Amino acid sequence: MTLYQLLGQFMRQHWRAYSASAVMLFLVATFTILIPRKIGHIIDAMVQQNLGGEALIWELATVVMMGVAIYFLRVGWRLQLFAASYKLGAQLRLRLYQRLSLQGSAFFQQQRIGDLMALGTNDADAIELAAGEAALAGFDGVMTFTLVISMMTLGVDWRLALATLLPFPFMAWAFRKITHHVHDASKDSLERFSKLNDQVQETISGVRILRALGLEQRSAAQFAQLAEDAAAASLSSQRWEAAYEPAVGVTLTAAGALTLGVGAYLVWHDEMTIGNLTAFSMYLGQLIWPMFAAGWVLSLLERGKAAWGRLRPVLEADLVIQDAGQIQSDPLGSVQFENLSFAYPAQTHLALKNLSFRVEAGQTLGIVGPTGAGKSTVIRLLLRQFETQQGQVLWGQYRIDAYPLQRLRNAINWVAQEPFLFSASIASNIALSNPQATREQIMHAAELAAIHEDIMRFPEGYDTPVGERGVTLSGGQKQRVAIARALLTESPLLLLDDALSAVDTDTETRILRHLAELRAARPERSAIIVSHRLSAVAEADHIIVLREGVLIEQGSHQQLLALEGWYASQWKYQQLEAALEAA
Repeated sequence: MTLYQLLGQFMRQHWRAYSASAVMLFLVATFTILIPRKIGHIIDAMVQQNLGGEALIWELATVVMMGVAIYFLRVGWRLQLFAASYKLGAQLRLRLYQRLSLQGSAFFQQQRIGDLMALGTNDADAIELAAGEAALAGFDGVMTFTLVISMMTLGVDWRLALATLLPFPFMAWAFRKITHHVHDASKDSLERFSKLNDQVQETISGVRILRALGLEQRSAAQFAQLAEDAAAASLSSQRWEAAYEPAVGVTLTAAGALTLGVGAYLVWHDEMTIGNLTAFSMYLGQLIWPMFAAGWVLSLLERGKAAWGRLRPVLEADLVIQDAGQIQSDPLGSVQFENLSFAYPAQTHLALKNLSFRVEAGQTLGIVGPTGAGKSTVIRLLLRQFETQQGQVLWGQYRIDAYPLQRLRNAINWVAQEPFLFSASIASNIALSNPQATREQIMHAAELAAIHEDIMRFPEGYDTPVGERGVTLSGGQKQRVAIARALLTESPLLLLDDALSAVDTDTETRILRHLAELRAARPERSAIIVSHRLSAVAEADHIIVLREGVLIEQGSHQQLLALEGWYASQWKYQQLEAALEAA
């Protein structure tokens, strides 16, 4: 879909607003061209001494009333037109948000967050202006130009009109040349703003790391360079847009000279009255707006085309995860991986190789292994953040892609190693999974996650704001808030992806004990715990050990210790490490 098709579709949807604006603009243009003709008649009548007294006052009052009508009509069409065009900006931003919310992790690995933010701000604004300002200026300019030329040709003198229009082909040629440069400069300006936006987003997100490494000056220098590049690109775009004005000025100056020369000749030979020449000169003045409008419209359309060229691929990008599930029942029963092999996009190395295991309903599965073994990949595939490539994942008797994404994810509570907290109160962050939860339920979930005592030490308790991304909380506190959030609902599957890595062993023991009690109260609820710390999975019903995507050991805690393999050696090492820390 091109920008013009998008605007055409939008205008058809809001045809009432655009039609009302067109009618009011037509009346404005009509009154505008009637005023010079009226003044010309008044001048001729006064020269011939045929007008005076009350008749003159009435004629002048008519001109004033037409001016007042133009004022109110201009206010009216602005209210109609811009109210409609703002809806396009809102629709585009909503479409972008909805599309991004449906995309999978693979999509965001290829996109810059700052660039996506710029699409929803600068680029959407540029398209909105094309639907509002450009539509207004285009329609008004074309209509005014047509009516003024018609009055100059048919209402005054066609010979003078023909002579006056001789410089206009030069302006058309200049506009064509300038338009190409405006498009390229606008595109470059939008892209450089995106880079600047991306730099700001990354700098603010990583400001503590920059300070810790003493990189503030280098970051500031990078920002200054990007800001300078963005300013230069914007200035270049503005310069080319400003080039329309000289082209209009040269054309109208030449047209004015021809009007005076040819008009004086016609008046000298009594082929035109002074009043008609005055009216013609006023009409020529009224061509200033259509000419400037043409440049303004072309500038806005080219900027809109450049913005749409950046926004459209994101809006039309294929979804990485297809939501085609038809099963309307909730996922229940065992979770099973069958001969699953998987490689991340743009990688040839397999993250998982022919992996098979089963988690019965109500069981707890522990997944352990060295860094890069594929533990978190198992969680991501179960959440359908990535599609399976070889093999399948079953939940109950159906493949997980047979369930609608919303239904599948509602059945899972997931706590990541680095949980995301919103800039809201602690209570609001915990209640995110269950907005209807009471304060007592929120406090109970916090007690299960061993975070209640920490919260009560804050000055505002559960109403304490956590700041951007939970900046006011420690890593362990953020993890426990996220665990409390997960425990506030009764989803049949709980996923802990190294979610206890930032808490001490005593707190970990308390949380695991509370989870065991919760399991006993809800025997149908399953859990998968991924952890580097083996103590977190020691009480699991079944444990699997991964290395380089391959299942190398499995069994209960005691069975794995008896194997004297990776699990047993790692357990001994971690127990010795814990004893040394305690000493």
